[in-house]
Amino acid sequence: MSDPRADIAVAEAWFRRRGLPWFIDAVDERVRKLLRRRWLWLLLAGVAVLSATAGWLTELAVGNVPSAVLTGLVVAIALLLAYAGKPLRVTVIAGWAARRAGAELDLLLPLITRALPLLMLFMITLFVNTEVWQVASSLHRPGLYATVLVFAGAGLAFLLTRLPEEVRQVQHTAATEGFVRACRGTPLEERARLLADLDGDSGRPGEPDDMDPAEDTLSRTQKANLLLVLLLMQAIQVLLLVIAVFLFFIVFGMLAISPAVVEGWVGHPPTPIVWNFDFVVLRLPVTSELYQVSVFLSVFAGLYFTVYAVSDAQYRTQFFGELSRGLEQAIGVREVYRTLLRTTREEPSPVGGRPDDDSS
Repeated sequence: MSDPRADIAVAEAWFRRRGLPWFIDAVDERVRKLLRRRWLWLLLAGVAVLSATAGWLTELAVGNVPSAVLTGLVVAIALLLAYAGKPLRVTVIAGWAARRAGAELDLLLPLITRALPLLMLFMITLFVNTEVWQVASSLHRPGLYATVLVFAGAGLAFLLTRLPEEVRQVQHTAATEGFVRACRGTPLEERARLLADLDGDSGRPGEPDDMDPAEDTLSRTQKANLLLVLLLMQAIQVLLLVIAVFLFFIVFGMLAISPAVVEGWVGHPPTPIVWNFDFVVLRLPVTSELYQVSVFLSVFAGLYFTVYAVSDAQYRTQFFGELSRGLEQAIGVREVYRTLLRTTREEPSPVGGRPDDDSS
């Protein structure tokens, strides 16, 4: 039998590579401390003060309330992302989700071909609608980006109401099949079988019913880690779709919508987008009106795709099937990892690295 300490180190490295750093006991303990209610209130108060100050200074500088509000929102989001990135290890989770989403683009294309035809017919109808151009082009840029944030928030809220169901299903399946089966194809597969052969010495002999579905062995932060993996992968796929739709409308608008038509719709000549640099003035072939309409409609398409993707049974089977299997493996490996920690009576940090070790 291999050294349990070596298996603990292998398990912790395996968790990091799969975007599950909170499954490591030392990291989980640190994250829980950073997410304590009292500390969170202090953090949110500090973010609120800094973002309000940034918005106030922007309003003094430019005299534009929408710009001030947008600046405050951007500062708040940037501060929260910075806090989540390294201290909470969300960058590890996001990095894995991005790599996995890129590797599964072949699953995204069939879904797009099912979801987009009717949507694109509807969106093209809106694209050649006078009122849509008037509304979108009349927005100031801060107002447009605030609208984007509203759509993104609506999509995020919808995902947060649906994805916890997938997490519960993953937990139930892993508990039903047992950690020996769940660990198949992982570095701890042999260790799981050895623990099962001890016939109860580990407290979990390895039969399919050895993990009671009613027993919840994951902490709240570890459940949140599973949820973040699903959420970020879904968000990355939606972002890719939004970019594709945006580029489609830009190209379609440049080819099909003449400046005279745009002027007739919005009541004034289209405004070119010009970037002034110290050494060059760059005039883009895209007008401000076309850009804003394309942004507005592509974000709307992203919200529609979010709802459709999570609701479509075939997509759920394709997208969540393989991903859920990987998460079930993680829960099984976590069971073996906990058993090894108990038997060695050691903290994980001397083996897997310091709690703030961000290596993967």
